[in-house]
Amino acid sequence: MTVAFTFPGQGSQTVGMGKDLADNFAEARAVFEEVDEALGEKLSDVIFNGPEEKLTLTANAQPALMAVSIAVIRVLQARGLDLKSKVAYVAGHSLGEYSALCAAGTFSLTDTARLLRIRGNAMQAAVPVGVGAMAAIIGLEHADVVAVCAEASVLGACQIANDNGGGQIVISGEKAPVEKAAELATAKGAKRAILLPVSAPFHSSLMAPAAEAMRAALVDVAKSNPIVPLIANVRAAPVTDAGEVANLLVEQVTGQVRWRETVEWFAAHNVTTLYEIGAGKVLTGLARRIDKSVNGIAVNSAADIDTALASLL
Repeated sequence: MTVAFTFPGQGSQTVGMGKDLADNFAEARAVFEEVDEALGEKLSDVIFNGPEEKLTLTANAQPALMAVSIAVIRVLQARGLDLKSKVAYVAGHSLGEYSALCAAGTFSLTDTARLLRIRGNAMQAAVPVGVGAMAAIIGLEHADVVAVCAEASVLGACQIANDNGGGQIVISGEKAPVEKAAELATAKGAKRAILLPVSAPFHSSLMAPAAEAMRAALVDVAKSNPIVPLIANVRAAPVTDAGEVANLLVEQVTGQVRWRETVEWFAAHNVTTLYEIGAGKVLTGLARRIDKSVNGIAVNSAADIDTALASLL
């Protein structure tokens, strides 16, 4: 059994996530305390108790989701999991890439929390509210979505943000061209084209100011080569050099999250099981739809810990 750990992205957050872990494991509590200290505020109170609209804010959701993922990792490690010998690869969806890199030792937990707070604020500030938009295109081939984005781009920025697999592709850019691309996608035979309730056009060229903010932040942070290879979002291929990782994290802000290709890469390289580490089961569901030969297992509760350790150790 070849194993990879995957880490969820924004949208997987729910009020109360991780509380079960914090209530049951000292290692998990320590993670939430360290994140609180790193940010200079009780983010853990928002994570455990809400309100939902505060947790959903990009600047909160990103470090919050990372905290839950690393809480799971620390509990697994305290109970005997050696990441380097048991896990072949790590990967994370968008902000989840930072969680993956924290788990693999590239960044400290404190630095990861601060980087994600900077990232969340920078992404939110990059584009005035109402200027950008994102839409999910369901049931259309990748090449067809590329074509509709290209056609709509005469009106302004419009590109694929996330190729999530299972027939789901998210596009991002300026409002008018994204709306036009959604219309064109429907005309081309998409099952659905839905505008998403997001606060900014993530993973589009409009995020260039946020990419520069991350470039500056990543220059100053201590980084080590990951102890297991990262399958990078924008490359869908392994990366092991810390400097290269930092460059790809900058590129990721305006680039495409190639999740379908990431799961296909896993399948082609004999990865049999993807453990989704942290909140929700989004990536587990996507893995099932992308390649049925890959087994997805979500690990986000005290009960999940015991089940995961039984098969991992």
